[in-house]
Amino acid sequence: MLAPAAAERNKGPILAVLRDYAGGPGPVRVLEVGAGSGLHAAHCARALPHARWLPSDVEPRALRSIAAYAEAMQVPNMLPPIYLDVSQGWETWGGSQPATLDLVVSINMMHISELRCTEPYAVDGQISPQSNVEFDRSLRQSNPAWGLRDTALLRQLAEANGMRLERMVDMPANNKSLIFRKL
Repeated sequence: MLAPAAAERNKGPILAVLRDYAGGPGPVRVLEVGAGSGLHAAHCARALPHARWLPSDVEPRALRSIAAYAEAMQVPNMLPPIYLDVSQGWETWGGSQPATLDLVVSINMMHISELRCTEPYAVDGQISPQSNVEFDRSLRQSNPAWGLRDTALLRQLAEANGMRLERMVDMPANNKSLIFRKL
């Protein structure tokens, strides 16, 4: 099981945001895109027992770690992880088509993905504090397609795809959670 320090540190604040959207009494079908280690998937699925949590990733190492978390933590509502490449159209996602889902979760993925796959963000063109400016620079040096995404651009992309930015939540360590809702 992979255990990134940032995932451990952020699991509580992320769960607090998700409770507003997946914390109700009825069943909720959740797809986590880019579940990474699986720590967030296992933590959130355990805390939200009515949520049917489907973790996914494109990396074989991550898929193994996710499966190890599910087995070690014995979370019955956490489904086996699936391979999912979000750079491909949703038609290739198998049984995880958008109409079958109530919630899609993406944690710490947008800044290390190409924009077409689309954390700290630039807010209306401004990146702050200086640590995020440096983080953006290092991401872009690693891969020019990576970097902090501007919330204004994400808002435009969402609207062009039938969604709207409903809420922006400040998180620890200068991160933000963006909540988009279908129109």
